[in-house]
Amino acid sequence: QVQPVESGGGLVQAGGSLRLSCVDSGRTARSSAMGWFRQAPWKEREFVGVIHWSIGGTYYADSVRGRFTISRDDTKNTAYLQMTSLKPEDTAVYYCSVLRDLSAWGTTDDRNFYSWGQGTQVTVSS
Repeated sequence: QVQPVESGGGLVQAGGSLRLSCVDSGRTARSSAMGWFRQAPWKEREFVGVIHWSIGGTYYADSVRGRFTISRDDTKNTAYLQMTSLKPEDTAVYYCSVLRDLSAWGTTDDRNFYSWGQGTQVTVSS
């Protein structure tokens, strides 16, 4: 099993933007969905959003809805997390992960996801 690989993190000022990438070279998300999560220091991992790989449908956590957008490029086996209007509280390590089964579509529970990447750090300065 090949884990997805995240990239694109960095340091950005509040109000700025970043685009994260998640390369799914194992193509494990093609029959399911790719989710994004984040984990800040001393906090539990938090759901960010998810994209249905074949139809492109998405849903998001309330904390990021309207600011973050998930997309995917099937030709590149890559999912993206476009983040705008970033806030210091968005600072975290961001992970992508594959939804185990589409019957769980609508879930925000990370136990329904597997094949986690190593994460990419996003730091938003005030």
